[in-house]
Amino acid sequence: MVITSTVKEPEEQGQSLHCTFASRYVRDPVPKLKMPGKSIPKDAAYQIINDELMLDGAPRLNLASFVTTWMEPECDKLIMASFNKNYVDMDEYPVTTELQNRCVNMIAHLFHAPIEEDESAVGVGTVGSSEAIMLAGLAFKRKWQTKRKSEGKPYDKPNIVTGANVQVCWEKFARYFEVELKEVKLAEGYYVMDPAKAVEMVDENTICVAAILGSTLTGEFEDVKLLNELLTKKNNETGWNIPIHVDAASGGFVAPFLYPDLEWDFRVPLVKSINVSGHKYGLVYPGVGWVVWRSKDDLPDELVFHINYLGSDQPTFTLNFSKGSSQIIAQYYQFIRLGFEGYKSIMENCLENARVLKEGIEKLGRFNIVSKDIGVPLVAFSLKESTQHTVFEVADHLRKYGWIVPAYTMPPDAQNIAVLRVVIREDFSHSLAERLVSDIEKVVKLLDTLPSTLSTKAAHITAIANETSDEKVENSAIETQKEIAKYWKRLVDGKRVGAC
Repeated sequence: MVITSTVKEPEEQGQSLHCTFASRYVRDPVPKLKMPGKSIPKDAAYQIINDELMLDGAPRLNLASFVTTWMEPECDKLIMASFNKNYVDMDEYPVTTELQNRCVNMIAHLFHAPIEEDESAVGVGTVGSSEAIMLAGLAFKRKWQTKRKSEGKPYDKPNIVTGANVQVCWEKFARYFEVELKEVKLAEGYYVMDPAKAVEMVDENTICVAAILGSTLTGEFEDVKLLNELLTKKNNETGWNIPIHVDAASGGFVAPFLYPDLEWDFRVPLVKSINVSGHKYGLVYPGVGWVVWRSKDDLPDELVFHINYLGSDQPTFTLNFSKGSSQIIAQYYQFIRLGFEGYKSIMENCLENARVLKEGIEKLGRFNIVSKDIGVPLVAFSLKESTQHTVFEVADHLRKYGWIVPAYTMPPDAQNIAVLRVVIREDFSHSLAERLVSDIEKVVKLLDTLPSTLSTKAAHITAIANETSDEKVENSAIETQKEIAKYWKRLVDGKRVGAC
């Protein structure tokens, strides 16, 4: 039976639907806090929302996000055709389930999981790396608790060791599932976790050490191989068996194609699980993520649920239940459409455009490049001179040209450093890189003509220092810059960069 709408369309002659409802909308605004009492024409509802969404930024100019903003029209068609498929209905949509299993196996082989050609990999599709990290963390916690219980030891104070540069989803896991997060502090000039310091922080309650392949802050790869060597030595000395999880949300679909000889995955013995974001360099719209385990032994059976009320016995290990099938289908499309060669070509192109942008910014002579050459294709840079103007002002003025470029301060103990970061995605071209450099140059030249927004703040800091000191000694330039950085940090306090 086809249900037709009973909402009457406007009947005024010679007046468009848009104009008709526009005037009505002015007289009777749509409530923002409660559902409207009356229906409106479907075209009018569309127009209202479409008009509001025009005020959003342009996704392709959103250089803050790692998330994919463009896919081929053929894949768009597959996505549209599968929007109404609930992935959890595995018995009703067996082909979709099979596509997910194929994706898991492809990713596991890409990450060198020790499985035979005819053996199924252990993994699952998620709504992003946040869920993937939660699942991996739960597996580590449960295995650690089971072992401690069997030994008759306390199991109520688990902890995870990470760098202070981790994405906020790790903090969420720690808080939601009552695990202490022990963070290795950063240092100026060194913005990733130091493996030696990480191993110093582990103890008998450490359920795993999390290494980041592609830091949200600078795109750098942490040294998983060195971490494995140091942690293996620690385990041998203490009798512990602390494993490694690799958060490859950003770098998991970069390293295999650009740096195939880099050992960071299941080639490293202590790596037991890896998460990766399909909606980042997996080249799929948000949100899809993946988590794979080295073997079945690394995923406790008691965490896997079995349901049969949808038609057959179905194992499930997810935090949510219902979810769309379209992103999984889109991931499979990209795998078979591009293949290894296609992904390699795209990543090489991203790396080349990052090089063009980096060299262009360096030629301006106003910035220090903070990101490294080996890592996720991005460019992070800071002002050489920030006593008059800040990177936050640069970011603000770039918005006037349409660019969305994030500015942020580094985590402890490098919080005095404030940077801008540009993520290079597949749809960021050579010409866009050149245009961005041109607009950055315009912004810094404009700032040179404007009065400093920091002079009042700096003077205030100096005055306070003088009032509280027996001797009137002015703050050094470095001290003033640190105070200014702290001031700006308070303005963005509570905000963490990046997306899973």
